[in-house]
Amino acid sequence: MWTVIYIAPTTRIADNIKNRLTEEGFLVQVRPINHSKQQYEILVPSGELEEVQEVLNSILHP
Repeated sequence: MWTVIYIAPTTRIADNIKNRLTEEGFLVQVRPINHSKQQYEILVPSGELEEVQEVLNSILHP
């Protein structure tokens, strides 16, 4: 099952997060949730949630 870990406000931010998490070896999906506001959900497998949250935190708060 996939779990949303972040909602990105732009395509650029969504792609950056996806690329960084993929480089760390995680499976990542990005899907648009609101075409008029250009928001994107970042999803990862539920089993990787804790590990991904640590990496995501380091991406968002360097």
